[in-house]
Amino acid sequence: NMATAFGDIGYLDRGSGPPVLVIHGSPGDAAQGSQLGDFLVRAGFRVVSPSRPGYPGTALTDKNASIDAQADAHAALMDGLGIDRFSLMCWSGGGPSTYRLAVRHPDRVQALVTLAAVSQEDHWHDSFVERFAFETRFGNWLLRQYAHIAPKSFVSATLAAEGKLSRHQLKELTTSVMANPDKRALILSMADGASRLPPHRDGIKNDMSNFAAITDLELRKITCPTLLIHGRNDRDVLPEYSEFAASQIANATLEWMTPGTHVCVYTEPGSQAAQSRIAEFFRTND
Repeated sequence: NMATAFGDIGYLDRGSGPPVLVIHGSPGDAAQGSQLGDFLVRAGFRVVSPSRPGYPGTALTDKNASIDAQADAHAALMDGLGIDRFSLMCWSGGGPSTYRLAVRHPDRVQALVTLAAVSQEDHWHDSFVERFAFETRFGNWLLRQYAHIAPKSFVSATLAAEGKLSRHQLKELTTSVMANPDKRALILSMADGASRLPPHRDGIKNDMSNFAAITDLELRKITCPTLLIHGRNDRDVLPEYSEFAASQIANATLEWMTPGTHVCVYTEPGSQAAQSRIAEFFRTND
């Protein structure tokens, strides 16, 4: 943990080379962020992945609860590590605080990559089944058992929930994920990471409250080179969120993935090319 003016921050620090701060989604933690940054470590980067407030390793307090406070806390973490300039990458619910970090600390951020990131007011609309699976102990247990006993079925169901896919697209994508150990492991790990019980509960509730109250993240003030990647058929975070961000950020490039689920950068046939694109983007703007 790193002690900061915003409280202790749990984080992982892996690899060596140009530093990249990777911000996890909702729910998530430092381990998820580190997993998202695995390809960057392999490409020769140093990946720092904090747990956002209310998630494992970082307690939620009055000092770090707001989106802006999260952004400043992550800048303080990099201060504590002696890192002045760094690149920045986020996924999904990591978007709001990441965008604000780029706005509030423009002299610190060399380049920004967002993966299906929230950029506007956002509300959860969960079904009864989703609430049962994510918010009850028995539902959590059943979800983990499902992933363990019927991994192919779990992968298919997860991909179906993450993207608007045809039956043929879903079958093809499930087959390709099951054939790749890294992609399969990432999807199966979501059985644990999706829980909204402690130690994720404070973080997810805080995110829900913060995201519903977003009015203007001031994206037009972001000056660093920015690459936005989004799946065309994302169910979790609307593709329009990245379209909006690209329209606001002057130095931004928006790239689409197809079929394009919420986890497309990590699971789809084009994922390796997307990851290489991100690594090259960070190298070019280092």
